[in-house]
Amino acid sequence: MKTKLYINNEKMIAGMTLKDQAELESNNMALHACENIEHILENRKNLASFLHCELDDFVCATQTHSANIHKVTADDKGRGADQMKTAIPDTDALYTYDPNLLLCSFNADCVPVIFYHKGTGVIGVIHSGWQGSVKEISLKLFKHLIQEEDCNPEGFHVQICSALSQEKFEVDKDVYVKFKDLGYADDFIYYNEQTSKYHIDNQLTVKKQCMLAGIPEEQITIDRTCTYVSEDGFSYRQDKQCGRHLCFIMKKTDS
Repeated sequence: MKTKLYINNEKMIAGMTLKDQAELESNNMALHACENIEHILENRKNLASFLHCELDDFVCATQTHSANIHKVTADDKGRGADQMKTAIPDTDALYTYDPNLLLCSFNADCVPVIFYHKGTGVIGVIHSGWQGSVKEISLKLFKHLIQEEDCNPEGFHVQICSALSQEKFEVDKDVYVKFKDLGYADDFIYYNEQTSKYHIDNQLTVKKQCMLAGIPEEQITIDRTCTYVSEDGFSYRQDKQCGRHLCFIMKKTDS
């Protein structure tokens, strides 16, 4: 199974699944965008085996391009793992202190964020498409963790995973204005006069939001692989019927 690991040590494992023509539905991991649910469950079981966990350890949300956050506990174990109706509703960011829970985010061009906090042991995932970015989901989550969970911002380590590149993320004026109105995204936008389209770097926008929360820049890493260009990528822009990557993080121990 094609999987990119960003972290793999004695404390935690984190990464994202990749498109793989050798697997069922090219290794699609999404129950909400598939041809056959059984294919997705088989792919998820293969991922669980690869990660040395069980399908019942997965925790999934119904992503709605919101800025809604959910604190995951052991009671959430298995939610959305094998059926959509049990997923955490209307949520695009998950965090937990608990070990042996695989926090999941599903993406095909949207910016996936994986993070952990050295001091408190908090881990989490964020799904930030352009709508999530203009709603500042990353900034809101990190502010919440700093204010409500007593996380020192300097303790965060953030991995921004593969997403749609600025070159391929072209939008009309309505979306441009929403990014412009953030007040800090101007450097991440250019205008193409030939096509009359604006091009936005959503990954750098998300990085800026992390920095605005107080996270040191050197503790934020970006995977610049473009999901549209890469043969390993699912891209909704390229194919509206495409599958989804699963971005994940799991604590192996309580430490």
